[in-house]
Amino acid sequence: TEGEPDGCDPDVGDLCLYAPWENLSIFYQNFRYSERLIMLGHIDSGMDVISSMTDDFSTTLEKAD
Repeated sequence: TEGEPDGCDPDVGDLCLYAPWENLSIFYQNFRYSERLIMLGHIDSGMDVISSMTDDFSTTLEKAD
């Protein structure tokens, strides 16, 4: 987390780390600026699948080649 901005203003599809709790977050709707939220990347497709989930679910993140 060293050298990262103090926070960010995430958009739909942004993958972020919330530093205080060490939680990964995928934003399925726009959100407000949040301190200690670190941008890691962005999901380019498939957000319709995530945003349509209504119950608990699990997922696997894999690095693309």
